[in-house]
Amino acid sequence: MTTTETQTAGESAALRAPAAEAYVFAYPLVTMELTRRQMTTTGAVVPGSAAPNTFAHLPVTPDASFEGVVSPNADTLYSLAWLDLSAGPVRLSVPETRGRYFLLPLYDAWTNVFACPGSRTTGGAAGEFALVGPGWAGELPDGVERIDAPTSMVAIIGRTQVNGASDCPAVHAVQAGYRLTPLTGTDTDTRADSASASASASASASASASASAMEAGPGPVDLVTAPVDQVAALAPETFFAMAAHLMAGNPAKADDAPMVERMARLGVVPGRPFDWDSLSPEARQAIAKGAAEGLARVQEAGRRPRARVGDGWMTPVEIGAYGTDYLQRAAVTLIGLGANLPQDAVYPVCRVDGDGEPLHGRNRYQLHFAADGLPPVNAFWSLTMYNDRQFFVDNPIDRYAIGDRDALKFNADGSLTLLIQHAAPAEGLDSNWLPAPEGSFNLMLRLFWPRPEVLDGTWHAPAVRRVG
Repeated sequence: MTTTETQTAGESAALRAPAAEAYVFAYPLVTMELTRRQMTTTGAVVPGSAAPNTFAHLPVTPDASFEGVVSPNADTLYSLAWLDLSAGPVRLSVPETRGRYFLLPLYDAWTNVFACPGSRTTGGAAGEFALVGPGWAGELPDGVERIDAPTSMVAIIGRTQVNGASDCPAVHAVQAGYRLTPLTGTDTDTRADSASASASASASASASASASAMEAGPGPVDLVTAPVDQVAALAPETFFAMAAHLMAGNPAKADDAPMVERMARLGVVPGRPFDWDSLSPEARQAIAKGAAEGLARVQEAGRRPRARVGDGWMTPVEIGAYGTDYLQRAAVTLIGLGANLPQDAVYPVCRVDGDGEPLHGRNRYQLHFAADGLPPVNAFWSLTMYNDRQFFVDNPIDRYAIGDRDALKFNADGSLTLLIQHAAPAEGLDSNWLPAPEGSFNLMLRLFWPRPEVLDGTWHAPAVRRVG
């Protein structure tokens, strides 16, 4: 091998490690974009409008026949929207909710929750908010609270408390009050000075150009394949080209500057076409291997999610906002894009009983809460049953979750015992029964607006005990 060949091989090998890091870093950004494309194509995933800056509402909680999304939720109705802030701010209107718990987490293009209007943060009164994208410098009308979005792409994954099927019409009335409307010229440009207006126009033009480039993605929209599977199948040149386009209108944070610099060494520069063809065969091979390593890291982290473990329960708490923990951010994107901040909701998961044995429908179990050990929440809690495919379990009483809004029977000392089993319990005990499948299953305890003892680990769920 000549000196030149040796240098080329060495330089190419040096690209492999940063390519792996760059893949992990950009994974949430690319996944968000493919998710947006799929969900906004004629209401492919959620019924309703596919237009940007418009809510689509899920009108009912799913039943056991629903297999559209893993680990479905029986406690809230969803309100989903994808926002494009490149042309200017969007007004978010929230109605009075009269004590009904709700949250409207706002996700940037990197999957971070950057704000969350809701019961915990803004209360139950009606409110008006302006979601403002990068570079906008206008003024807002009186009575509108400004929320600065770090990226032009924003997702809203709203949840509104529902207390059974009969409560759905009341929730629909709340959902109808969630509105997204543009701020008119009267609200913005005419009240901004000429310098601000010029800066705003320049930023909007830049973001719009990047959005147009971003749309020139890989072929037609795939309405069938899960977005995470689509990402995994992308060629490295397509993945990094998408990342470069998306980063123009959805900039990384200041703390991400070192990573952005390392990406530039690969030729991945925000707003600039990724020129794969100009790279040497050795460089392309090294970047491809690095991308494959990055995907493997994400998948491995997803199989072993970071969580507190105790009495058979795994409680994820480092979610929703990730700082520079890029691997955790990517792993959560893989297994549950749209995670809430733990201050709003914590979802412990249980797959084994108190003896460490996998949960199975051939056994009978109990989950016993002491009188002073009930789930500590400011809103409400529930226990949901899932089969081994993470879907609801068909059962004769159509009960997929049980919790503090149900007519539970407490013991004489104030404690509570939930019965988890396949066969119906003895007469009179149905109120506390969560039906299990015949085969393996797992449980999810949803804690909405948890109290500090949940967040700091002082409280955790008791073990699920086998009783027969």
